[in-house]
Amino acid sequence: MTIDDLVRRVPPPPAPVDGDGDWTAVDRTLGRSLPADFKDLVRRYGRGEFLDFLFPHTPFGLGNLLDEADGLLELEGPLRDEFPENYPYPLHPEPGGLLVWAATVNGDRLCWLTGGEPHRWPVVVWDPRGSRYERHDVTATGFLSAWIDGRLTCGLFPPMPQVAPWFEPVRDLTRIYVRLAGDEHPYAERLRILRAALAPTTDRGGVESADGLRQDRFVATAARWRVTYETMYGHQVRIAFPPGDADRVRAALSAAVASMGCRVLSAMTGDGTPTWTR
Repeated sequence: MTIDDLVRRVPPPPAPVDGDGDWTAVDRTLGRSLPADFKDLVRRYGRGEFLDFLFPHTPFGLGNLLDEADGLLELEGPLRDEFPENYPYPLHPEPGGLLVWAATVNGDRLCWLTGGEPHRWPVVVWDPRGSRYERHDVTATGFLSAWIDGRLTCGLFPPMPQVAPWFEPVRDLTRIYVRLAGDEHPYAERLRILRAALAPTTDRGGVESADGLRQDRFVATAARWRVTYETMYGHQVRIAFPPGDADRVRAALSAAVASMGCRVLSAMTGDGTPTWTR
């Protein structure tokens, strides 16, 4: 599987963020050469997220792959000493150790099991919270292509959204959590009203729990605002937007919420700072 297979399925950004740098220095720092397909992945996509869920670590910029590699053994070593049964694989920089190349928003790590030729390194998905691992004998780009196409299932990941896949390059975004009260209309009608108020929108998928709680995600296309409407983790709208759009977001959401037959209980940024209350 080549980078071209992934590019055909998921268009890369025109100007990747932190997509290029001194690869020779990267390989020298790690003490091993990274796989060529991963270098192609970084050059084409840079920093960002596939499906708002999985983000590769480029070796350039802040919080990069080199930082992850440098701190892995220091972070996990003491835990491994105490609970060796939870660590079936060695850790970088140990010979053949796990080397993290991506992560998910749920905290999973995507690693190579290094050893042998880099183009043959398998991918190990590691859930450090539950000490669970899944090995897949594919390259990094092969994993991404097959996962996005539904040809590879990872038991540690949630179900794939049934929408066209996307890649979102990293941006400076403000994240607001708007808690709501009121259910004058059914959920589906409230969602329709919200999307109409922020139109045009692009679907980013949704889920429904066994007890009927919902979560639906979409993008307000013109403004590139990322929106989640849900009752799954409380009745709320979550919205991510460029900091300069704050006044527009407040006006648009206030009008939309009123039309939905709801009212705003609170609005807070991702760090818990209050913004507006009505």
